[in-house]
Amino acid sequence: MVRERARPSGAAFAPVTGGRDAGDMTHAGHPGTLSGWAVERPGPIASGPLAAVRRPVPEPGPGDLLVRVEACGVCRTDLHLAEGDLPPHRPATVPGHEIVGRVAAAGPAVTEFRAGDRVGGAWLRATCGECRYCRAGAENLCPASRYTGWDADGGFADLTLLPADYAYHLPEAADPVTLAPLLCAGIIGYRALRRCALPPGGRLGIYGFGGSAHLAAQVAVAEGARVHVLTRSARARELARELGAVSAGGAYDRPPEPLDSAILFAPVGELVPVALAALDRSGTLAVAGIHLTDIPPLTYEEHLFYERNLCSVTANTRRDGREFLATAARIGIRVTTTPYPLGRAPEALADLAGDRVQGAAVLLPDADFSPS
Repeated sequence: MVRERARPSGAAFAPVTGGRDAGDMTHAGHPGTLSGWAVERPGPIASGPLAAVRRPVPEPGPGDLLVRVEACGVCRTDLHLAEGDLPPHRPATVPGHEIVGRVAAAGPAVTEFRAGDRVGGAWLRATCGECRYCRAGAENLCPASRYTGWDADGGFADLTLLPADYAYHLPEAADPVTLAPLLCAGIIGYRALRRCALPPGGRLGIYGFGGSAHLAAQVAVAEGARVHVLTRSARARELARELGAVSAGGAYDRPPEPLDSAILFAPVGELVPVALAALDRSGTLAVAGIHLTDIPPLTYEEHLFYERNLCSVTANTRRDGREFLATAARIGIRVTTTPYPLGRAPEALADLAGDRVQGAAVLLPDADFSPS
C-alpha cells in the first residue's frame, strides 16, 4: 500500500460519500484478535521503539466502548512516548489518542452510545471526579487522571477500548481522516489559545506550525486575531499564509509587530526567551506541549518585565473538547493531513520526528497489516 502525501485541506465536518455504514464491522485480522503497534523499547525513533503486536480483543467493562478504529491521528506526544521523553506508565502500551471509530460493542452501563455510532476518543480518559481540581472544573489537573495511549492502550490498532464518559459523539457523515486530528491537536490548541489570554482583535504569535498549531490558528483568525507564524519549515509557512496568517517567518525571527499573546507548540525550550522577547507589555506566552527541552536562562528586563506572563498548558477538560468541536463545526475548520496505512506507523512517527509531515499525520485501517 502506497502512502499518500500532503492530502489537500478539507473541512473536517463536511459530509463525505461512499463511506461504509455502521453495519460494516468486519475485522481484517484473525477472529478474536486485534492488530496494532506497541512501544516495546522506548528510544530514538531510528532504534525502532514500536513493535507490531497481535492481542486478544478486550472485553468492554460496564462503562466501556469497544471501538473499531476508522482513523487515528499521530500526535507529537506519541513520539515523545516512543522515544522515552515521557516515561512509560506501563509496558508495551499501544499509543494513539486521536481516535475516530465506530462502536462495535458497549458495556451494560453505557447509555449514551450504541453499536454503530461514530465516536471520538481523546487524550484524557479518566479522572477521580472528587478532588478539588475536579470539583472546580479543572479536571485536567486531577492527580489521578489517566490518559489514552499512556495509561491504557490507544488507537495505533484496529480495535481499542474507550471509557464512554470520556468519549465524544462525532458526525456520522464526516471524513474520519479530517476528524481525527481534532481530538487532541485541535482540543489542546484550543486550550492553549484560551490560556494565552489573546484579547479581541489581538496580535498572536504561533511558534511551530504542525497539527495543533494549524488548527488553533484558524480559530484565532476566525475570532479576528492577527496571526504571525514562526516556524523553520518553508512548507508550513506557506500553509500558514493559506490559512490566513498575516505573516510567516523563521522560528527565531522577530515578528513584524509586538505580540499581545503567543503560543509555543514546538518542543524547543530555546524558543521560550525568543517568544517572550517578542511580547508587548502584559503579553502572555502559553507553552502548549507536554514535553519541552530545557529553557535557557531568562533576563528579567528583556523577557519578563512589564508584566509579561509565562504559563503552561496541561492536558484538557471534557468541556474544552465539547467547546472546540462546536467551534470547529461552526467555522468550518480545515484540516491538512498526511495519511499513512496502519502498517506504516513507524514511518509516520519518523516523518513527524523529521518535520516531514504537513499538517497532521493520520493512520488508516490497513488490510495488508498482519503482525505474526
